[in-house]
Amino acid sequence: MLSLFDGISCGRVALDRANIKVKEYNAFEIDENAIKISRYNYPNIKRYGDVFSTDFTEFSGVNLLIGGSPCQFWSKAKCNKTAKLKREIDTDGEGWKLFQKFVEAKKNSNPKYFLYENNYGMSDDIQDAISDELGVKPILINSQIFSAQRRKRLYWTNIPVGKLPEDKGILVKDVLCKDEDLIKYFDDRIRNTMIKCENYIKYDLGGKGHYSQQDRMYFLDKKAPTVPRCRTETKFNVWLGGEKYKKTCPIEIERLQTLPDNYTEYGIDGNGVVKKMPKTRRFEAIGNGWTVDVIAWIFESIKQNN
Repeated sequence: MLSLFDGISCGRVALDRANIKVKEYNAFEIDENAIKISRYNYPNIKRYGDVFSTDFTEFSGVNLLIGGSPCQFWSKAKCNKTAKLKREIDTDGEGWKLFQKFVEAKKNSNPKYFLYENNYGMSDDIQDAISDELGVKPILINSQIFSAQRRKRLYWTNIPVGKLPEDKGILVKDVLCKDEDLIKYFDDRIRNTMIKCENYIKYDLGGKGHYSQQDRMYFLDKKAPTVPRCRTETKFNVWLGGEKYKKTCPIEIERLQTLPDNYTEYGIDGNGVVKKMPKTRRFEAIGNGWTVDVIAWIFESIKQNN
């Protein structure tokens, strides 16, 4: 099989979870930290680097092609006032160039099945253009069905999936670790500015208004928001009641993405040396990944139709 923009190989984890045997897994990825984590967990993956380094003809006849090109170019997060780069809303941009490599791989590898994933917040024009290129309409799946995280994503695939399952009912409280070092208490900045909303408590630590996602606490008995790709440690706080709250740890964020506990704890560098991954790099790698149980559910339909 062939995986583009492979990241930490969430697709490979999903294949295992769906009990699908993999003879050969070929991966394209350029992020060194993601590669280290993937290499530690799956040392036998064949790695090829940059998607722009090939035309994919050598992979002709693969059974499965998967990929989710970087979503930040099309995300609605690019619309807020703090975004450094503006959201791309048409097919003239870096996001489309990356997607075209998936199109090229699909054409030249001619897979039996394919799966392409990207952000729900893209413009209608881009969504329609992707559908035209791939020949299928997207399926909208919210990760909250499978985990404690609200994460809407679009999936274009020719795998004949059935009706989505019922919500498993997993909440924030179900993914928390017992770590006393991460428990904190309100200070005056929180007490004097906090506002209780439907899904979170917001407050203003910096005195710049309540728009910052970093100044929020989430409820134990609700779902968490989408895991971000940066500053996760400051953005994900959980209210424990009273004036007590908890900062999150990498294992909890892995659980939101339905990854195995400590999947991102270690990496192997290019010299074969095992190293513990910095916490910030773990958060970034997890946020860039897929919700594994969503992908596993899609893959299970491959077995049912073979």
